[in-house]
Amino acid sequence: MLRAYINTRIFTGDLWLDGYAVLTENGRIQHVLPQAQVPEAAELTDLKGDILAPAFIDLQIYGGNGKLFPLTPDTATLKATYEYCQSGGAAYFMPTIPTHSSEVISKSIEAVRQYWQEGGQGVLGLHLEGPFINAEKKGAHLPQYIKRPTAADIDQLLKQGEGIIKMMTLAPECMDAELVKRLQDAGILISAGHSNADYMTAYQSFDNGITTTTHLFNAMSPFQHRAPGLVGAIYDHPSVHASIVPDGIHVDFAALRISKKIMGERLFLITDAVVATNEGDYIYVEETDRYNNAQGVLAGSKLTMHKGVLNCIKAACILPEEALRMASLYPATVAGRADQLGKIAPGYTSAMVVLDTNWDFKQLIGLS
Repeated sequence: MLRAYINTRIFTGDLWLDGYAVLTENGRIQHVLPQAQVPEAAELTDLKGDILAPAFIDLQIYGGNGKLFPLTPDTATLKATYEYCQSGGAAYFMPTIPTHSSEVISKSIEAVRQYWQEGGQGVLGLHLEGPFINAEKKGAHLPQYIKRPTAADIDQLLKQGEGIIKMMTLAPECMDAELVKRLQDAGILISAGHSNADYMTAYQSFDNGITTTTHLFNAMSPFQHRAPGLVGAIYDHPSVHASIVPDGIHVDFAALRISKKIMGERLFLITDAVVATNEGDYIYVEETDRYNNAQGVLAGSKLTMHKGVLNCIKAACILPEEALRMASLYPATVAGRADQLGKIAPGYTSAMVVLDTNWDFKQLIGLS
């Protein structure tokens, strides 16, 4: 069915349009055209002056709506997480497994495969955050599951996770470069994180092909004037991206604003969201504004993607169009999906977020 979204201010991902409409059909955007040119055959949806922007994308989230994927890696948890993502304007996400046992990793791979086979929507692939990380920067990750991989480990992971694992966070200093390249050659997005790499090691890993990094500042070697560390290498490298958790807890809003000034379009948003649980290997204790683990270490956020965007605009003083890109176009670019996601343009998916003029979330529309 041809549908036209009218009476809206459109942010395409590139620019603002007033007096235009978006035509969608079969889950794709067909045209962005002056409202006066909308075909008579189109079914109209009047957005009553609200803002229309590309749907958000969350590349790191552990669960939602009371379900934690590392605890119950099944299709029901993926469905609950998708519904949580939608409540904050995210139409696409990567369910994430922290450093864990081979058994849990295997179950998570099979859960994503089954979810897709059953027609489940929204999941872009599996993000493995570990287990190939540096114990010195483990954060809330469990040390008993951290390991340095062998070629056999990589063979097994690639065989079992073919087409499912789309992203891995690892510490480049704790893994042979040729094994990292094998993962990259298999089409897996490699992100440096939970790493104590020095500046030169980190910078060289970026030159060798690592294109992004996981939750800037958190669980990585810091920027110091005599030891710039992983943070310094991220700032200094011309092309590497970084995710950031914009809740004011993981990172102060001033640090978010400073990083945005330095990195520009290389900085993007994730929620790093978890849910409360008192069972399993990972215990998450709900606090007023965060989740801690059983030892009181910061372990996850209470964000939705929309709340992250709102924080960028209202607390970090980032321009609204840039905050929107940080939640849509930039993660789409990192994930290699910028030809389909992150813009309102012909040929792109029709998932779009509706915000009022105060940037408050109204609804997610256009889902196929």
